Amino acid sequence: MAVYTEVPFAEAAALIERLNLGTLTELRGIQGGIENTNYFVTSERDGQTVEHVLTVFERLSAEQLPFYLHLMKHLATHGIPVPEPAADAQGEILHRVQGKPAAVVDKLRGASELAPTAAHCAAVGALLARLHLVGRDFERRQPNLRGLPWWNETVPVVLPFIDDAQAALLRSELAYQNHVAQSSAYLALPRGPIHADLFRDNAMFEDGAVSGVFDFYFAGVDTWLFDIAVCLNDWCVRHGGDTDGQPEPALEQAFLSAYEGVRPLTPAERRLLPAMQRAGALRFWLSRLWDLHLPREAAMLQAHDPGHFQRVLRARLPNAPAPSAAPEAMAA
Repeated sequence: MAVYTEVPFAEAAALIERLNLGTLTELRGIQGGIENTNYFVTSERDGQTVEHVLTVFERLSAEQLPFYLHLMKHLATHGIPVPEPAADAQGEILHRVQGKPAAVVDKLRGASELAPTAAHCAAVGALLARLHLVGRDFERRQPNLRGLPWWNETVPVVLPFIDDAQAALLRSELAYQNHVAQSSAYLALPRGPIHADLFRDNAMFEDGAVSGVFDFYFAGVDTWLFDIAVCLNDWCVRHGGDTDGQPEPALEQAFLSAYEGVRPLTPAERRLLPAMQRAGALRFWLSRLWDLHLPREAAMLQAHDPGHFQRVLRARLPNAPAPSAAPEAMAA
C-alpha cells in the first residue's frame, strides 16, 4: 500500500520483539494501494528468517478494526488461507505504531496472477464460497463501510470533478441501486461477512492453487452476492485496450461453476446478479474518483484509473451485451 506513515526502524523492532517474532533485520515500505501504510518486515528468530507484514491503519478506527482482525483470525483457524494477526503476550492483536492502530500478520507464500485463466478463476470462486460458509458463525458484526450509505454520501462530493455525461451515469446508477436495495428480493439475499475487495492483486497462487487471500480491511457484513459480483468485475473482465472492462464469459462461467460447486446460488441471487455486478462497478468507480480527486499525501502513491470501472459499469448496463456465464442469472 502507499506509505503515509513513516515508521522508525527502532519502533518497528520493539513491536516485533514484543510479539515474539524475533529480531527485526529489514523494514521495507510497500508501494501499491491507497488505503493504509504497509511494510514488509523481516526478522531472525531461532536462526531462521521470518517474514511478516506490518499495517498501520490510516482511516479505520481502533473501534472498527477488531472486526477485521478477528475475522481474519476466525477464517485462519478454520482452514481458509488468510494472513493471521500476531498476538502479544496478553493475546492482543491490535497494536499501536506512531500513535496509530496497527497489526502484524503473516506474509503469504506465492504470487498474484494478474492474467488469470479459467483455472485461476475457478480456484478463487471455490475459495470464496468456502470463505462465506466459514464466516456464518463469526459472531462480530460490522456493516460494509463502503456500501450504499457511503455511495449516497460520496456521489455529491465527486460530482464537481466529472463531466456531465459521467455525472448523469453516476446519478442514474445510484438511483437504480437505491431502488434495488429496497426490494424484498434484495432484502432476503443470504448475507454474512464478505471480503468485499477480492481483486486479482489480493490473492496469491502457488503451484496453481490459491495460497492465500489478504487485505480484508474493506470487509463487512453484506450480501454474499455483492462479494461474488466484485470478483466477477475484476477477475473476469478484460483489462486494457479497446475492450477494457468487457466481460470474459468463459472466465465468469469457471468462477460461478466452481463457487456453486461449494454453495449453490439461490433463485433470487441468480436474478439479482446483474444488479450486483452494476453495484460492484459503481462502488469502485466511485471510490477511485474519490481517491483521485481528493487524495491524501503519501510517500508512495499510485492512484488507480477510475475510467476502468466506469467502462465496467457501462458494459453491465441492460443495453450492453450481457455475459453468457450464467444465462438464468440474466433473466429479470
